Amino acid sequence: MDRDAILTNVTLYWLTRTAGSAARLYKEAAASWGRRFERCPVPTGMAVFPGDSTVRAFAEREHTVVHWSEFDRGGHFAALQAPDLLVEDVRAFFRRVR
Repeated sequence: MDRDAILTNVTLYWLTRTAGSAARLYKEAAASWGRRFERCPVPTGMAVFPGDSTVRAFAEREHTVVHWSEFDRGGHFAALQAPDLLVEDVRAFFRRVR
């Protein structure tokens, strides 16, 4: 990802004041260690890009994972780094659950 794309992404979070809500996922995940959860019956799709720390066993512990993809390019900002892979994967997931 180039410097301009990173700055654009950070600027959007800053100007729209959404950085806190975007980071909330990480705070809630850290606070949830050791707690028991009800399993969510909603079909879930996961796309794992290089640098992401998602582990399938943890995802399947709470979610009904029906679609799992791992990619060799892209990264944490997949929509900017590998939009072609992400778009096709989202389409594949929704074709499956329609």
